This record gives sequence, C-alpha cells and structure tokens, in this order.
Amino acid sequence: MQQIYKILVANRGEIAVRVIRTARKLGIKTVAIYSAIDAGSLHVAQADEAYCIGEVELSETYLNIAKLIEVAVRSQCDAVHPGYGFLAENHLFVDGCKAAGLIFIGPDTHAMKIMGNKISARAFVKKINIPMTEGVTGTPEELEKTAHRIGFPVLLKAAAGGGGKGMRIVYGEQELAESIESTSRQAKAYFGDETVYIEKFIEEPRHIEVQILGDNFGNVIHLYERECSIQRRYQKIIEESPSPTLTPEVRTRMGEAAVAIGKAIGYSNAGTIEFLVDKNLDFYFLEMNTRIQVEHPVTELVTGIDIVEEQIHVAAGNPLRLRQEDIRQTGHAIECRIYAEDPENNFQPSPGTMTLYKEPAIQGIRIDSGIGEQREIKSSFDPMICKLIVHGRDRHEASQLMLQALNDYIIHGIATNITYLVKLLQSDDFISNTISTRFCDEHTTALVAEIGKEKNAVPTHVPLIGYLMFTLNRHALNGGKEDKKPNLWETIGYWRALMNIRIRFEEEDYQVQIPGFSNNHFQFGIAGESYQATISEYSQHTVSFTIQHHKYLAYISEDQGNQAFVTVAGHVFRLKRHDILTESVTAAVYESTGHDSDHVISPMHGKVIKINLKAGDTLKRGEVMMIIEAMKMENLIVSPRDAVVKLVAVAVNDRVESSRILVEFEELRK
Repeated sequence: MQQIYKILVANRGEIAVRVIRTARKLGIKTVAIYSAIDAGSLHVAQADEAYCIGEVELSETYLNIAKLIEVAVRSQCDAVHPGYGFLAENHLFVDGCKAAGLIFIGPDTHAMKIMGNKISARAFVKKINIPMTEGVTGTPEELEKTAHRIGFPVLLKAAAGGGGKGMRIVYGEQELAESIESTSRQAKAYFGDETVYIEKFIEEPRHIEVQILGDNFGNVIHLYERECSIQRRYQKIIEESPSPTLTPEVRTRMGEAAVAIGKAIGYSNAGTIEFLVDKNLDFYFLEMNTRIQVEHPVTELVTGIDIVEEQIHVAAGNPLRLRQEDIRQTGHAIECRIYAEDPENNFQPSPGTMTLYKEPAIQGIRIDSGIGEQREIKSSFDPMICKLIVHGRDRHEASQLMLQALNDYIIHGIATNITYLVKLLQSDDFISNTISTRFCDEHTTALVAEIGKEKNAVPTHVPLIGYLMFTLNRHALNGGKEDKKPNLWETIGYWRALMNIRIRFEEEDYQVQIPGFSNNHFQFGIAGESYQATISEYSQHTVSFTIQHHKYLAYISEDQGNQAFVTVAGHVFRLKRHDILTESVTAAVYESTGHDSDHVISPMHGKVIKINLKAGDTLKRGEVMMIIEAMKMENLIVSPRDAVVKLVAVAVNDRVESSRILVEFEELRK
C-alpha cells in the first residue's frame, strides 16, 4: 500500500482541525498555514508545524497559491489537503501542486474544471440523461433578455459557486438587473469568477445530496445520502442522514445516478452530487462539489467510515478498499451548524470575543470546532463557530439528543443561533418532516417571535438575583484574593444596613434593595417584591441557587466593559451593575455617548464594498446607503431617517470596526 507521510493543510478553522485529527490517527505529520490574526487558532496549535503567510487579506493568505505551495515544499510535505472552501475547487491550485511534485488530496483538474462551473456541469450531466431543471446562460444583458423564457420565479446562481454562496431567488423582471449585479459581485469576491446563470426555481423543493468516493482505477461508490433542506440564505444549517423523505426505491435510484455521474467523469477522491427533490419525489441534478463537504460528519456517523482517511488513502494512489455492498446506514445522525449571528436582528453577523464558551458534556455527541484559547470569531471569515453532530438509534432519539446538547451549549459575548436551532428542531414541521428549502424563509419570523416570548416569560428577578449573588460572592470565590472587578460596596465597605444597587437589565434600569445577607443567604427587594434566596453551589462561571424554594442554575460571564451575560433557562440576558468600576475607559465613554441620530455608526466589523451616496445627497428613511461585507455576507446599511448627507466618513475597501462613524447628517432644508 502506498503512503503519504506529511500533509500541508491548506485551510483554517474546524476543517483544518478535522484533517489534522485523522492524519494524527494515521501517523502522518501535518503542517498548518495561518494569517496573522489566526495565530492563536486551534489548527495552528495542533499541527506539527505552522507557518504564518500574511496579515489579513485572503488574497495574501489562504487564497495565495504561490505562498501555500512554497510552504509545502519548504516544509518537505508530500501532499496537500485543501479542506473545503478557499482553494479546494481551484484547478490552478491543483496544477500548481502537481508542478511542485505534491499530491493534491482531491480530484484531478478534468473533473474539477467541468464540475466546478455549474454551466459546464449541467451540460455534462445532461449528456448522460440525468434529469435537471431548465436553465439559461449568457452575459448579464443576455440573461435580462432571456430570463422570462423559463418563467419567474427563477434562481440566479454564481457559475463557479458552492456552499450556498452567490444564490438568489428573483420573483420578477423588475428585480433582475440589480440581482444580477449583486450576485456577480459576490461571485467575483468569493470564487474569482463573476459569471452567473439562471435556472428554474422549483417550489417547495428538498435538497438531498449523495456522498461518493472514487479512485484512479475506475471504481466509484456512494455512501448514501444526506438531507440538507433546512437552509437559511441557501446556507445549510441542519443536515441529517438518512433522509427521512426518500423511499428505498428513490434512495437506490439517486445513489445509482450519483455513481453514474462519478464514473462518467472518471472521478477520484471524495465528492458530493447534489439534487433537488420535488413533492412527487422526482429528483433533478443541482451541482457537484468536488471536495469534502461541511456536513460530511453525518455520513461518517451512520456508515462508520472516516471520509478524510479514505481521501488520503485514494490520493496516495491506492484503489478503494470499500465495495458498494460493504456500505450500510446504521441509526440516524443530525448535524447543526452553530453560527455567530443574531436571529433577533435579521441574523446580523456577530464577530467578537467570547466571554464564556462551554461545550455540552454529553455522551454520544461530536463537536467539530476550530475554537482556540482566544475564543474569538474573526469578522474576515465565515461566521460558523462549530458543527454539533449527534447519532441515535432513530430520528426521534437523535433529535432529542441534539436538543439536550444545544441546551447545554453555552456561549457568551457574541450572539449565536443556538436558540433558533432549538426552535427549528422543536417545530411540528421538522418533527413531521413537512419541510422544504423555503422553511426558514417562511417560518423564521414566527420562530424568532416564539423565542422572544419564551425569553420574556423568564421572571426578571431570576437572572437579576443569580448575577447579584454571584458578584457579591466573588471575593469568596477568588479564595479571598482581590477582586479584579471591584464594586463600590467593596471599595467603601459594607457599612450600610441597606444596600441599594442600580442595575441595567436588558434595556431597563432596576433598583435592587438588599436589606441583608449572611453567608449564602440573601434578601432582595425588586420592583416592590421581596425574595429570599440561597446559593447552593458556585464556580468560576456558574451559580446554583434557590428563590422561594425554587431551584435555578445560571451561567455568568463579563466582558471588559463590565457588561454581564447571564444564561437562565436557555436564554442569554445582558446585565450591568452601575456600582462596579469600569475597567475599560473606551467602553465607559462609548456607553455614555450612545447613538446620535446625526450620524450612523457601523453595527459590525467588516469591509465597505459599495457606497451609494455622497455629500449633499438627500436620503429617505430606509434607503440603502452602503454595503458592508462581514463574515462573507453583504449587510445593507440603511438611512434611519430622512436627511441630507453632510459627510461620508469611509471609502470603498475601508475596513471598519463596530461603532465607527460611517455617515454624518445635516437637517433637511425646509
């Protein structure tokens, strides 16, 4: 058997860690590459060697073919694993590796060139009689003229796209020109190719894909299917295997179709054939991803096959060691993607530093994460924090295990989609499998409202009391050492008979009276009500307590600006004691400044990619002023009111921090 001895992992984050884990299992050395802002990342720490290849810009780091190959050669690697995204489907990278004498752990350029472009992929698959939807290609001008031939709504796509990026539904001709421009711009930014095309949009479709493996000896097999219909903005967020939608007959036909495509193109290594399935269970070829997929763990859990290991085995020049009859699906697996985004604010990206990161401590789960000691989510990259995967005997058991794991996943300091995922899994439509790729578009408003209703149902006094008891006992928790966050009462001494603490809870201020406490027993007065509370147990970030004999558990953390995050009953609340001295002068100044209606500040870290205004322009409320790209998403910055532009404080390609002034206004002239 031929072997690989050292691999350059040409990626970052969780997929880099994933590849390193299998390589270590096989006794293969690994080399990591990283940009300067990724220096503290987990993949850097876990690799045998690591090389910095630049500062921030992707074109100078993870997308720089020459630098990556130079590092691979210098570190004496014999192979390169591209992971997914970045250069994983770039045939120039494959050619460069081959020219340098490196093994590329993936398919050859023939398959990549054809399947990497959706237009050529459709043309190829059409020749072997695999069903597909109607589509049109051409220049932007030609698309505008011909889109009506297949009828609206249509699906606009980046020809070189993948991973749900660069896709948009267009419902009418009036939207088409702007949609083509935006999708083309995204396609250029993400894939280096601005070509777009149009295909017929299938109403209420399912998205089901088939994992295949091939070798260089003409062998191709499939590892069955994954259901990926729960998507938001065409980005999969929940995947499962086996699909609860397919009948055994349709499953067999889809597997055979996927293998037929793989054999026709002479495919080697891991790949995925994606299909759309309509309500009659008729399926249509969608695209092929010539790389490992984000959601590959659900296939691994139901088949028991390490797909990365098989990739390495095949790339080394060995034939497949698995036959189709060897592959079985056992049990049911579900994957949830945990994202740094705010469901209550239209899923706005939420980069930043976590003040608390606690993974679920539950048997039978898998967490694929690239989170290092810094616990920071960078604005320059995709907002995915990790993948949470569970395996059960059936779909019901897997769903219940996933809910348990999500409820035990605690993240503070940034917004996440964890509560949103919980509501998705609890929805009647998910439970009964009456879903489609449109599910999130149609139900998100109701799901977010339900999350808000549940959060509001948590009695205000519970997180308030939990946080106050935690902070009042911090001195004891630190073993008698000086508190890093002194409060006014500890500074002047607890000499008053009655403490009256002003505290900010979410968007409201509360006065909390503490008439007395002894050891772990407290009395509180909040909003005219009296409460008796006792601490049962506490640690660095948790406090167990009782209020009027009812038991509670709170997870607590604080940032440098003294803002606290308290999780109770699965919901995160923001609090701040006004008597605690602020460590961060910047935070104190910013808090007092607030938001002035005479200017607009950036709501996030990101990069300005388009500006639609100039000084002197008159704006209407809601008008799009500029677009900021953050975490690979375009975010529209709109005018909060009717106004005249006094100053545009940024330029295209500027990188902005959250709270930076973008635009200044002057009053409308009467």
